This record gives sequence, C-alpha cells and structure tokens, in this order.
Amino acid sequence: MNKRIKLRTLLVGGFITLFFVVLVGRIYWVQVVKADFWSEKAREIWSKSETLIPVRGTITDREGNVLAMDVAAYTVAVNPKVIHDLHLEDVIVSKLHQVLGKPESELRAIVTAKKKNGEYYVKREVRPEGWKIDKPLRDRIEQFRKDLSEQTDKSDVGIYMDEQNKRYYPKDDMASHLIGYVDKEGNPVMGLEASLNDVLKGKEGQIVYERDGNGVILPNGTVKFNPSIDGKNVKLTIDSDIQHYVEDAIKEAYVKYKPKSITAIAVDPQTMEVLGMANMPDFNPNEYWKAQPADFYNSATKALYEPGSTFKIVTLSAAVQEGVFNPNEKYMSGSIKIPGRVTPIRDIKREGWGEISYLDGLKRSSNVAFVKLGYEKLGADRLINYIKNFGFGQKTGIELQGESSGVENINPSIANDVATASFGQGNVLVTPIQQVTAVAAVANGGKLMQPHLIKEIDDPVTKKTEVIQPKVIRQVLSEQSAKKVSEYLEQVVSDQEIGTGKNAYIEGYRVAGKTGTAQKVIDGKYSSDQYVVSFIGFAPVGNPKIAVYVVVDAPDNKYLGGGAVAAPVFRKIVLQSLRHMGVNPTLPDTVLTQQQEKTVSVPNLTELTTDQAEAQLKARSLSSVVVGTGKKVLEQIPKAISAVSPDQRVYLFTEDRSKLPIPNMSGLSMRDALEVCSLLQIRCVTEGQGFVISQTLAKQNGEKVLKLVLAPPNSAQIAEPQATAEQRINGGG
Repeated sequence: MNKRIKLRTLLVGGFITLFFVVLVGRIYWVQVVKADFWSEKAREIWSKSETLIPVRGTITDREGNVLAMDVAAYTVAVNPKVIHDLHLEDVIVSKLHQVLGKPESELRAIVTAKKKNGEYYVKREVRPEGWKIDKPLRDRIEQFRKDLSEQTDKSDVGIYMDEQNKRYYPKDDMASHLIGYVDKEGNPVMGLEASLNDVLKGKEGQIVYERDGNGVILPNGTVKFNPSIDGKNVKLTIDSDIQHYVEDAIKEAYVKYKPKSITAIAVDPQTMEVLGMANMPDFNPNEYWKAQPADFYNSATKALYEPGSTFKIVTLSAAVQEGVFNPNEKYMSGSIKIPGRVTPIRDIKREGWGEISYLDGLKRSSNVAFVKLGYEKLGADRLINYIKNFGFGQKTGIELQGESSGVENINPSIANDVATASFGQGNVLVTPIQQVTAVAAVANGGKLMQPHLIKEIDDPVTKKTEVIQPKVIRQVLSEQSAKKVSEYLEQVVSDQEIGTGKNAYIEGYRVAGKTGTAQKVIDGKYSSDQYVVSFIGFAPVGNPKIAVYVVVDAPDNKYLGGGAVAAPVFRKIVLQSLRHMGVNPTLPDTVLTQQQEKTVSVPNLTELTTDQAEAQLKARSLSSVVVGTGKKVLEQIPKAISAVSPDQRVYLFTEDRSKLPIPNMSGLSMRDALEVCSLLQIRCVTEGQGFVISQTLAKQNGEKVLKLVLAPPNSAQIAEPQATAEQRINGGG
C-alpha cells in the first residue's frame, strides 16, 4: 500500500515537475528567445492608428470669391439595440422620415436591423438621405435626440451624428461644368475638381499611439505622428460677374428657344484667360445626384459641331494675309458649280443678290464668296494650312479633362472637301473652345494663344504662389492683317441694312463678329429642320477686352439663324461685361449728348424743408425717401450734383444720426449704401456686387451689423424686403 502511494506521488510529482520545466522553457522561449517578435505583436494590439485627412484646397474666382470649399458635414447613424431596448422604434422612424425625407419602410429596416445570429446591430448609418447632411438638418436631429434623452432619462437613445468633411459649392450651379464636383465618397468626378485633383487633394497623414485595454492612451507609450498636408488653393481666371452674365443670358435663350443645348464662352483675347464659360442644361454640384446624365456634359470643350459661317473668319483671315481679298472686287452671287459635286453650292438666298462686292458678300454671309476665296483663290494647300495653324484638329490645352481635338479631315484632292470647308461645313468639326481661341487670335493682333482657367496656385504650407502666365502658341496672322480682318468683321455688325450680325450691334461700342448657321448631320445626312446656330465676336475693335462665342444646338424654330438667336445673347453678355470692366463707349458727340440726357443731376437739398426737397426732386422725375420725423433736410444721399438714373431714389435724413431708423436700401448702389451705413454709424457687411437687393439687421457681439446682398444691374429684380420695426421709415413703406 505504501509502495503504491509512493509510486503515485512520484508519478504526480514527475508530471508537475515536467509541466513546470515545459512552462519555464516556454516562458524563456517567448520572453527571451522570441522577445522581439512577441513584443512587436503586443504593440500591434495596443497600437491604434488613425488617418489624418487633409483639407482640400479651395477654388475661387479671380477676385477671391469662393466657388468650392470643404465644410463640416454630418452622417446620421442609429443603434438598433439601444432603440429596441428603449422601445423608440416608432418615434425615431417617424421623426427621421420627417426631417430626412427617407421612406418610413426603409428607415424601419435600418432601425430594427439584426445580425444573422438574431442580435441587434449596435450601429447602422442612414444612407443616402442621412449621409453628409448640412448643419441645419443636423441641428434638427440633434435637438430631437436631446428631447428623447430628457424624456427617457437616458444619455444614449440610439441616435448618433458622425462629423466629417464634404465639398461645398457656395454659388450652387454657377460654373458647374467648369468646376465639376467631388462626390460624397470623396472622389473628384469631373471639371477642375478632377483635372486638378493632385493639386487640390493634399496628402493624408497618420498618428499611431499605444493604449490600454480600455482604449486609454498610455502615458509612456510610443507615439508616431506624420502630419497631413493640406491641398493647394486655386484662383481661377473666371470673373463671377461675367460668369453670371453668361449664365443669365443663355438661360433666357434656353427657355425661349428650347434647344438641345446652348453654350457660351467669354475670354480676354489679349491673354486667353477664360472670363466665363457655361452650358445649358447644367446641374447643382451640391445635389449632383438629382441631375440627368445629359446635364453633366461640358459642350464647351467636348461637343463637336460643323461651325458654319463663323468659320468663314478663318478663310477671310487667310485671304487677307495672302493678299487675295479685295473688298471692292465683284463676283456673281447665288450659286457656284464645284467639280465632282452633283448640285451647286448656293447662298442662303438661292437666287443671290446679283453681282456684289466681296465685302458685301461677307456682310451677307455669302457661301459663294467664300468658296471663291477659299477654293479658287487660296487653293487647297494654303487653306488647309491656315485651318491647322488656327488650331483646328488639335486640343487647345485648356485645363479640363476630356477635351476633344476636333476633326480636320479635308482631302486636298477632293474639290468638294475644300469648297465646303471654306464656309464651315463638311469635314471640319470644331469645339466651342477651339472656335473662340481662333477668333481671339484675330482680335489680339494675330497671336494664337492657349486658353487657360487657372490664374494662381497658392500653397498654404510653403506660402508660395505660382502665377500662370499667358502662353503664345504661334503667330498666325500679321498684326496688320488682323487689324484689317477686324475692321471687315466690324462692318458685319455695324451695317444695319445688310449685315447679318446687326443684332449684335451695341450703341457706342465698336463690335466685330460673325453669324453662323449650319445644318446638323443626322444618320449621315444633312437635316432639313435641325440647325446649329451661333455668333462669335469681340469688342471694342482696336483694343478688344472680351471675345464671346455663343452656339445654340437645334433651337425649336428652324427658320431662325445665328443672327436672330445667338447674336442677341452675345450682345447682352458683351454689353454687361464691358460696363462691368469699366470700358467706356466711344460715341459721336451727338450720341453722347443723348446718353447724358438719360441721367439726372441731384440738386442740393440740405436746409430745405422736406416738402420743398420732395418738390424739387419730383420736378426732376426723381423719387425720394424721408428718413426720420424732422421737417428739415440735414443730410442727403446721393450727394448734391451727383448724376443718377431717373429711377434712383434720393434719401433725405431729417434727424440726428443717433435717432435715425435704418431705411430700406433696395436699389441703392454699393457706394451709396455704404454712405448710408456710415451716416447711421452702423457696421455694414456686403455680399456680391452691384445694387442692393436685400438687407438683414443682426447683432454680433452686442453690436448691430447690417448685411447687404447685392447683384449686378438687370441680373435680378430688386426686391422690397419686409422691414423690421427698426427698419421702417416714418411715414413711408
């Protein structure tokens, strides 16, 4: 019995000894032999890595007005487990449906979502309606969450708001094709957002730190920090006011003529800076998911058109440069027979205008005149060479992805190819940006330049700014030839009897231009009822500040050409732009006198009674606004002797400034509005340029601040904002 006990004791003791030997050996192996390996594994478990997201660079116009920027956004998430435990399914589904507009059935599926094992999820995002929402929606949901928390006496009611960044476009659909957009996943999709992504996106950083089992950072732990690098800021050549004029004009025509699309590009021909570029239909990049596929198409750089008669500028330029254009030389208009072609090429007026000069042929946009100039006088080789030199069949190099190179496929041995190309049809297809680049070369003295959208790139890290300089590609015309062509094109507009461009005429300014009307090719054949109509031109002739191309694809009235549809759009854009740029008209004295009569001089009204002042203003057809309850005028705005338009209001201040109410300033210029604010000793902030369209009084740090929203003249109807008690004018509206 004792032997058996001893044997068992030895056996158990041996096993225990062996166990400890193995254990000690294993510990030695792990802690000594493989210490580095397991130490690294432990660090991986303790370590927490976070990606540091850089701020994407802003995009602004040439004056620094923001067109694209990063802003805070919020994603709504729910905890189905907590919501189930608190029995809040119905109330949360109902409220989120009301705020986000998401169907209740879809919300209920998210709020009650379970795993395969039957357990409720602890976090589910509400997508897409609750994904990266703006602060106003976030505030409503946050208030709802607080109310639920008070009602249930629970801090966690199963609704969370994850803060992130998203791309925001303050001007909504302004320049949408040009700027493009970044989707909610953070991917740049089109426009400058895509083509300049490497410049704008910056570089991600990372932080790695050690933590304990509760996720608390270890005080003596290792921290690795690689900071993020913010993206560079890009300033564009775009002028927001001119961009507005372009968009306003083409939207009006889009509604009126219901075309497939309409495009307009405005450039500075001296530098080829793009001042405005727009297409219709367009889209709002803040709500890109609501747009149709066709809304995203940037016709300005991608669409190919037979240019029609606007292309005659190239043929004319070549003929002038080569010395074969004599404006007084006569030819027989109507039709011309081309070898190898079954039917003759005809003018728009099939019987023609008889024997006329080549200058009259230009004014009337005679196809026959340009066939004779291009096919007969220049010949195939010279004509094709000029077409290539003006940049057709090649990309312009503008900073946008997907630019089309156009088509130049003229066979010099085929007479019909050469003849039709001379007036802009046949085997020549162009993009709008190519067309405006070519005509800008005529305007600026013969220099073909690369169009560009980027003015400056600013690096917020290094504080260095890269300025983009204008780039001359080649000299395509002599300065003297370009001057002659400009003067001939001016007559296309100024001749109000036979000039096809007469609807582009702007009183007081020298405008050059050319209309275009080209039949569309559908299924390989020229359509009898669908046309591409256009107008291209520049002003003022001699020192051009702006060149504009307008192209309208298939307007609903087939009988209206470029002179009727596109020229008025051109005129509206150019007139507003020249005024905006401070380019004064060069009118004959008689016309200047007539124009001066359209303004009224404001008399000196101080020290007069309000009745006397109002009577003097009424005699000059000026309206007045009395501010205050006094009977005598102490101050006036605009000041005495100011020249104003007849619809300008004159403000008459009748009390000490400390007692004056804030008047309704709708319709006042920025200068006069700021004078009113100065007089009232109130701080004023402005948004936009031009004339006041609305005003809002607020308090900031206890100080009264008046916010004025302005818009260019004719861009928006001047609204009469509802006046607060503090804004009402005594005895007025």
